[in-house]
Amino acid sequence: MSELLIVGGGKMGAALIGGLLSNGYEPEDLVVAELQESRRQELSDTYGVKVSAEIEPAEAAIISTKPETVSHVAAKIAQAGIGRLLSIAAGVTISTIDQATGGEIPVVRAMPNTPALVGLGAAAICGNTAASEKDLLWAEKILGAVGIVVRTEEYLIDAVTGLSGSGPAYLFLVAEAMIDAGVLSGLSRDVATRLTIQTLLGASTLLLDGKPAAELRGDVTSPGGTTAAGLRELEGHGLRSAFASAIDAATQRSRELGGN
Repeated sequence: MSELLIVGGGKMGAALIGGLLSNGYEPEDLVVAELQESRRQELSDTYGVKVSAEIEPAEAAIISTKPETVSHVAAKIAQAGIGRLLSIAAGVTISTIDQATGGEIPVVRAMPNTPALVGLGAAAICGNTAASEKDLLWAEKILGAVGIVVRTEEYLIDAVTGLSGSGPAYLFLVAEAMIDAGVLSGLSRDVATRLTIQTLLGASTLLLDGKPAAELRGDVTSPGGTTAAGLRELEGHGLRSAFASAIDAATQRSRELGGN
């Protein structure tokens, strides 16, 4: 019996496979259930893991499928006698999974994000009533292979979705806008792109040192200087309220999709 079954070999499933293999797991520890034959072959060739078109017995399982298939998959996992379950399917509540499994299997629900594809993800987790501290630590170890993990209550998962789940897209839009503005100011698109990417990377790295964002902003804002002029325009055009509205809208949409 394999240690871990991963159901769904898409981008997030593959990111987890790669992260786990880089953090102590061996290919023989994993089995991947994937419906598409071509994708099964690709995963086998790339990672050397066992692949299957069916759900196979394992000690634990990860559901990395589209939300509409989760109940069916969770029921199959319960029938296979698998002892614990981690779901990274967006918008699918613990109660929905419990209904499919019977409620006795430890279930951890997670909301990751796409930077997990490069090992820099941010995920939040919560567990059902059957999930022990050991189960939560297990889920943290799994997701910690591709980024950071925080714990939260399930009612806040929608807010996590609005902030970090959708957050990469907000920053991609910021990057796109900065690049276009650089081009408008006379830079070539290549130069504007390279400068923007490095600026975002550098700024993020400074934030990781723990200094508050407001202090870092103040450090580069001289009275009457160029940065102050630029920030005045951003504030005047409602940047803060735009982000607040975007995150709130994404949070509300997550609630709607989850039936909350």
